[in-house]
Parts: sequence; structure tokens; C-alpha cells
Amino acid sequence: MRIKTMFVVLITALLTIALMQNTDSVNFAFLWADFRLPKLVIMTAVSVVAFILGVLVGRPKRVKQLGGENSGNRSNLSEEDQDYIK
Repeated sequence: MRIKTMFVVLITALLTIALMQNTDSVNFAFLWADFRLPKLVIMTAVSVVAFILGVLVGRPKRVKQLGGENSGNRSNLSEEDQDYIK
């Protein structure tokens, strides 16, 4: 297995253990409302939101091609530069 896969499995196992150990209800205040929710629900919601944000932030961005229309035109290069590119 790759290191990345082992890391994901380890983090998932630790998160599952932490969620299962925290099932008691607590008071949760959000803005003007108070809720009595299990810690499991709150921690799961935070984990899902953090995962979604991590995926959005970690996505590779599309690379724009530099040079525009003349990117394939090598006529404005010196002979030395053209030889180097070949």
C-alpha cells in the first residue's frame, strides 16, 4: 500500500474511534439558538465540512497556456534559442 493510502486509513480509523467515544448529548449554541445534540452529530458535521473545504482548496487549478496565439511561433527567437529548444 502507498503511504498516502495508509495515512487516509489511519486518519479515518482515528476519526471513527473519536466519534464513537463521544455519543453523549451536550448543549450547542449557534447564533441565537440553543440545541441539545449528541457530540457525534456535531463532530460528524464539522468533519464533513472540513473534508469538503479540503477537497475544494486542494483541487488542482486549470493551467492557462502562456503565450496566447503566438505560443507556437518560434520565428521571433534567435537561431541559438531555436537550436536549444530542438
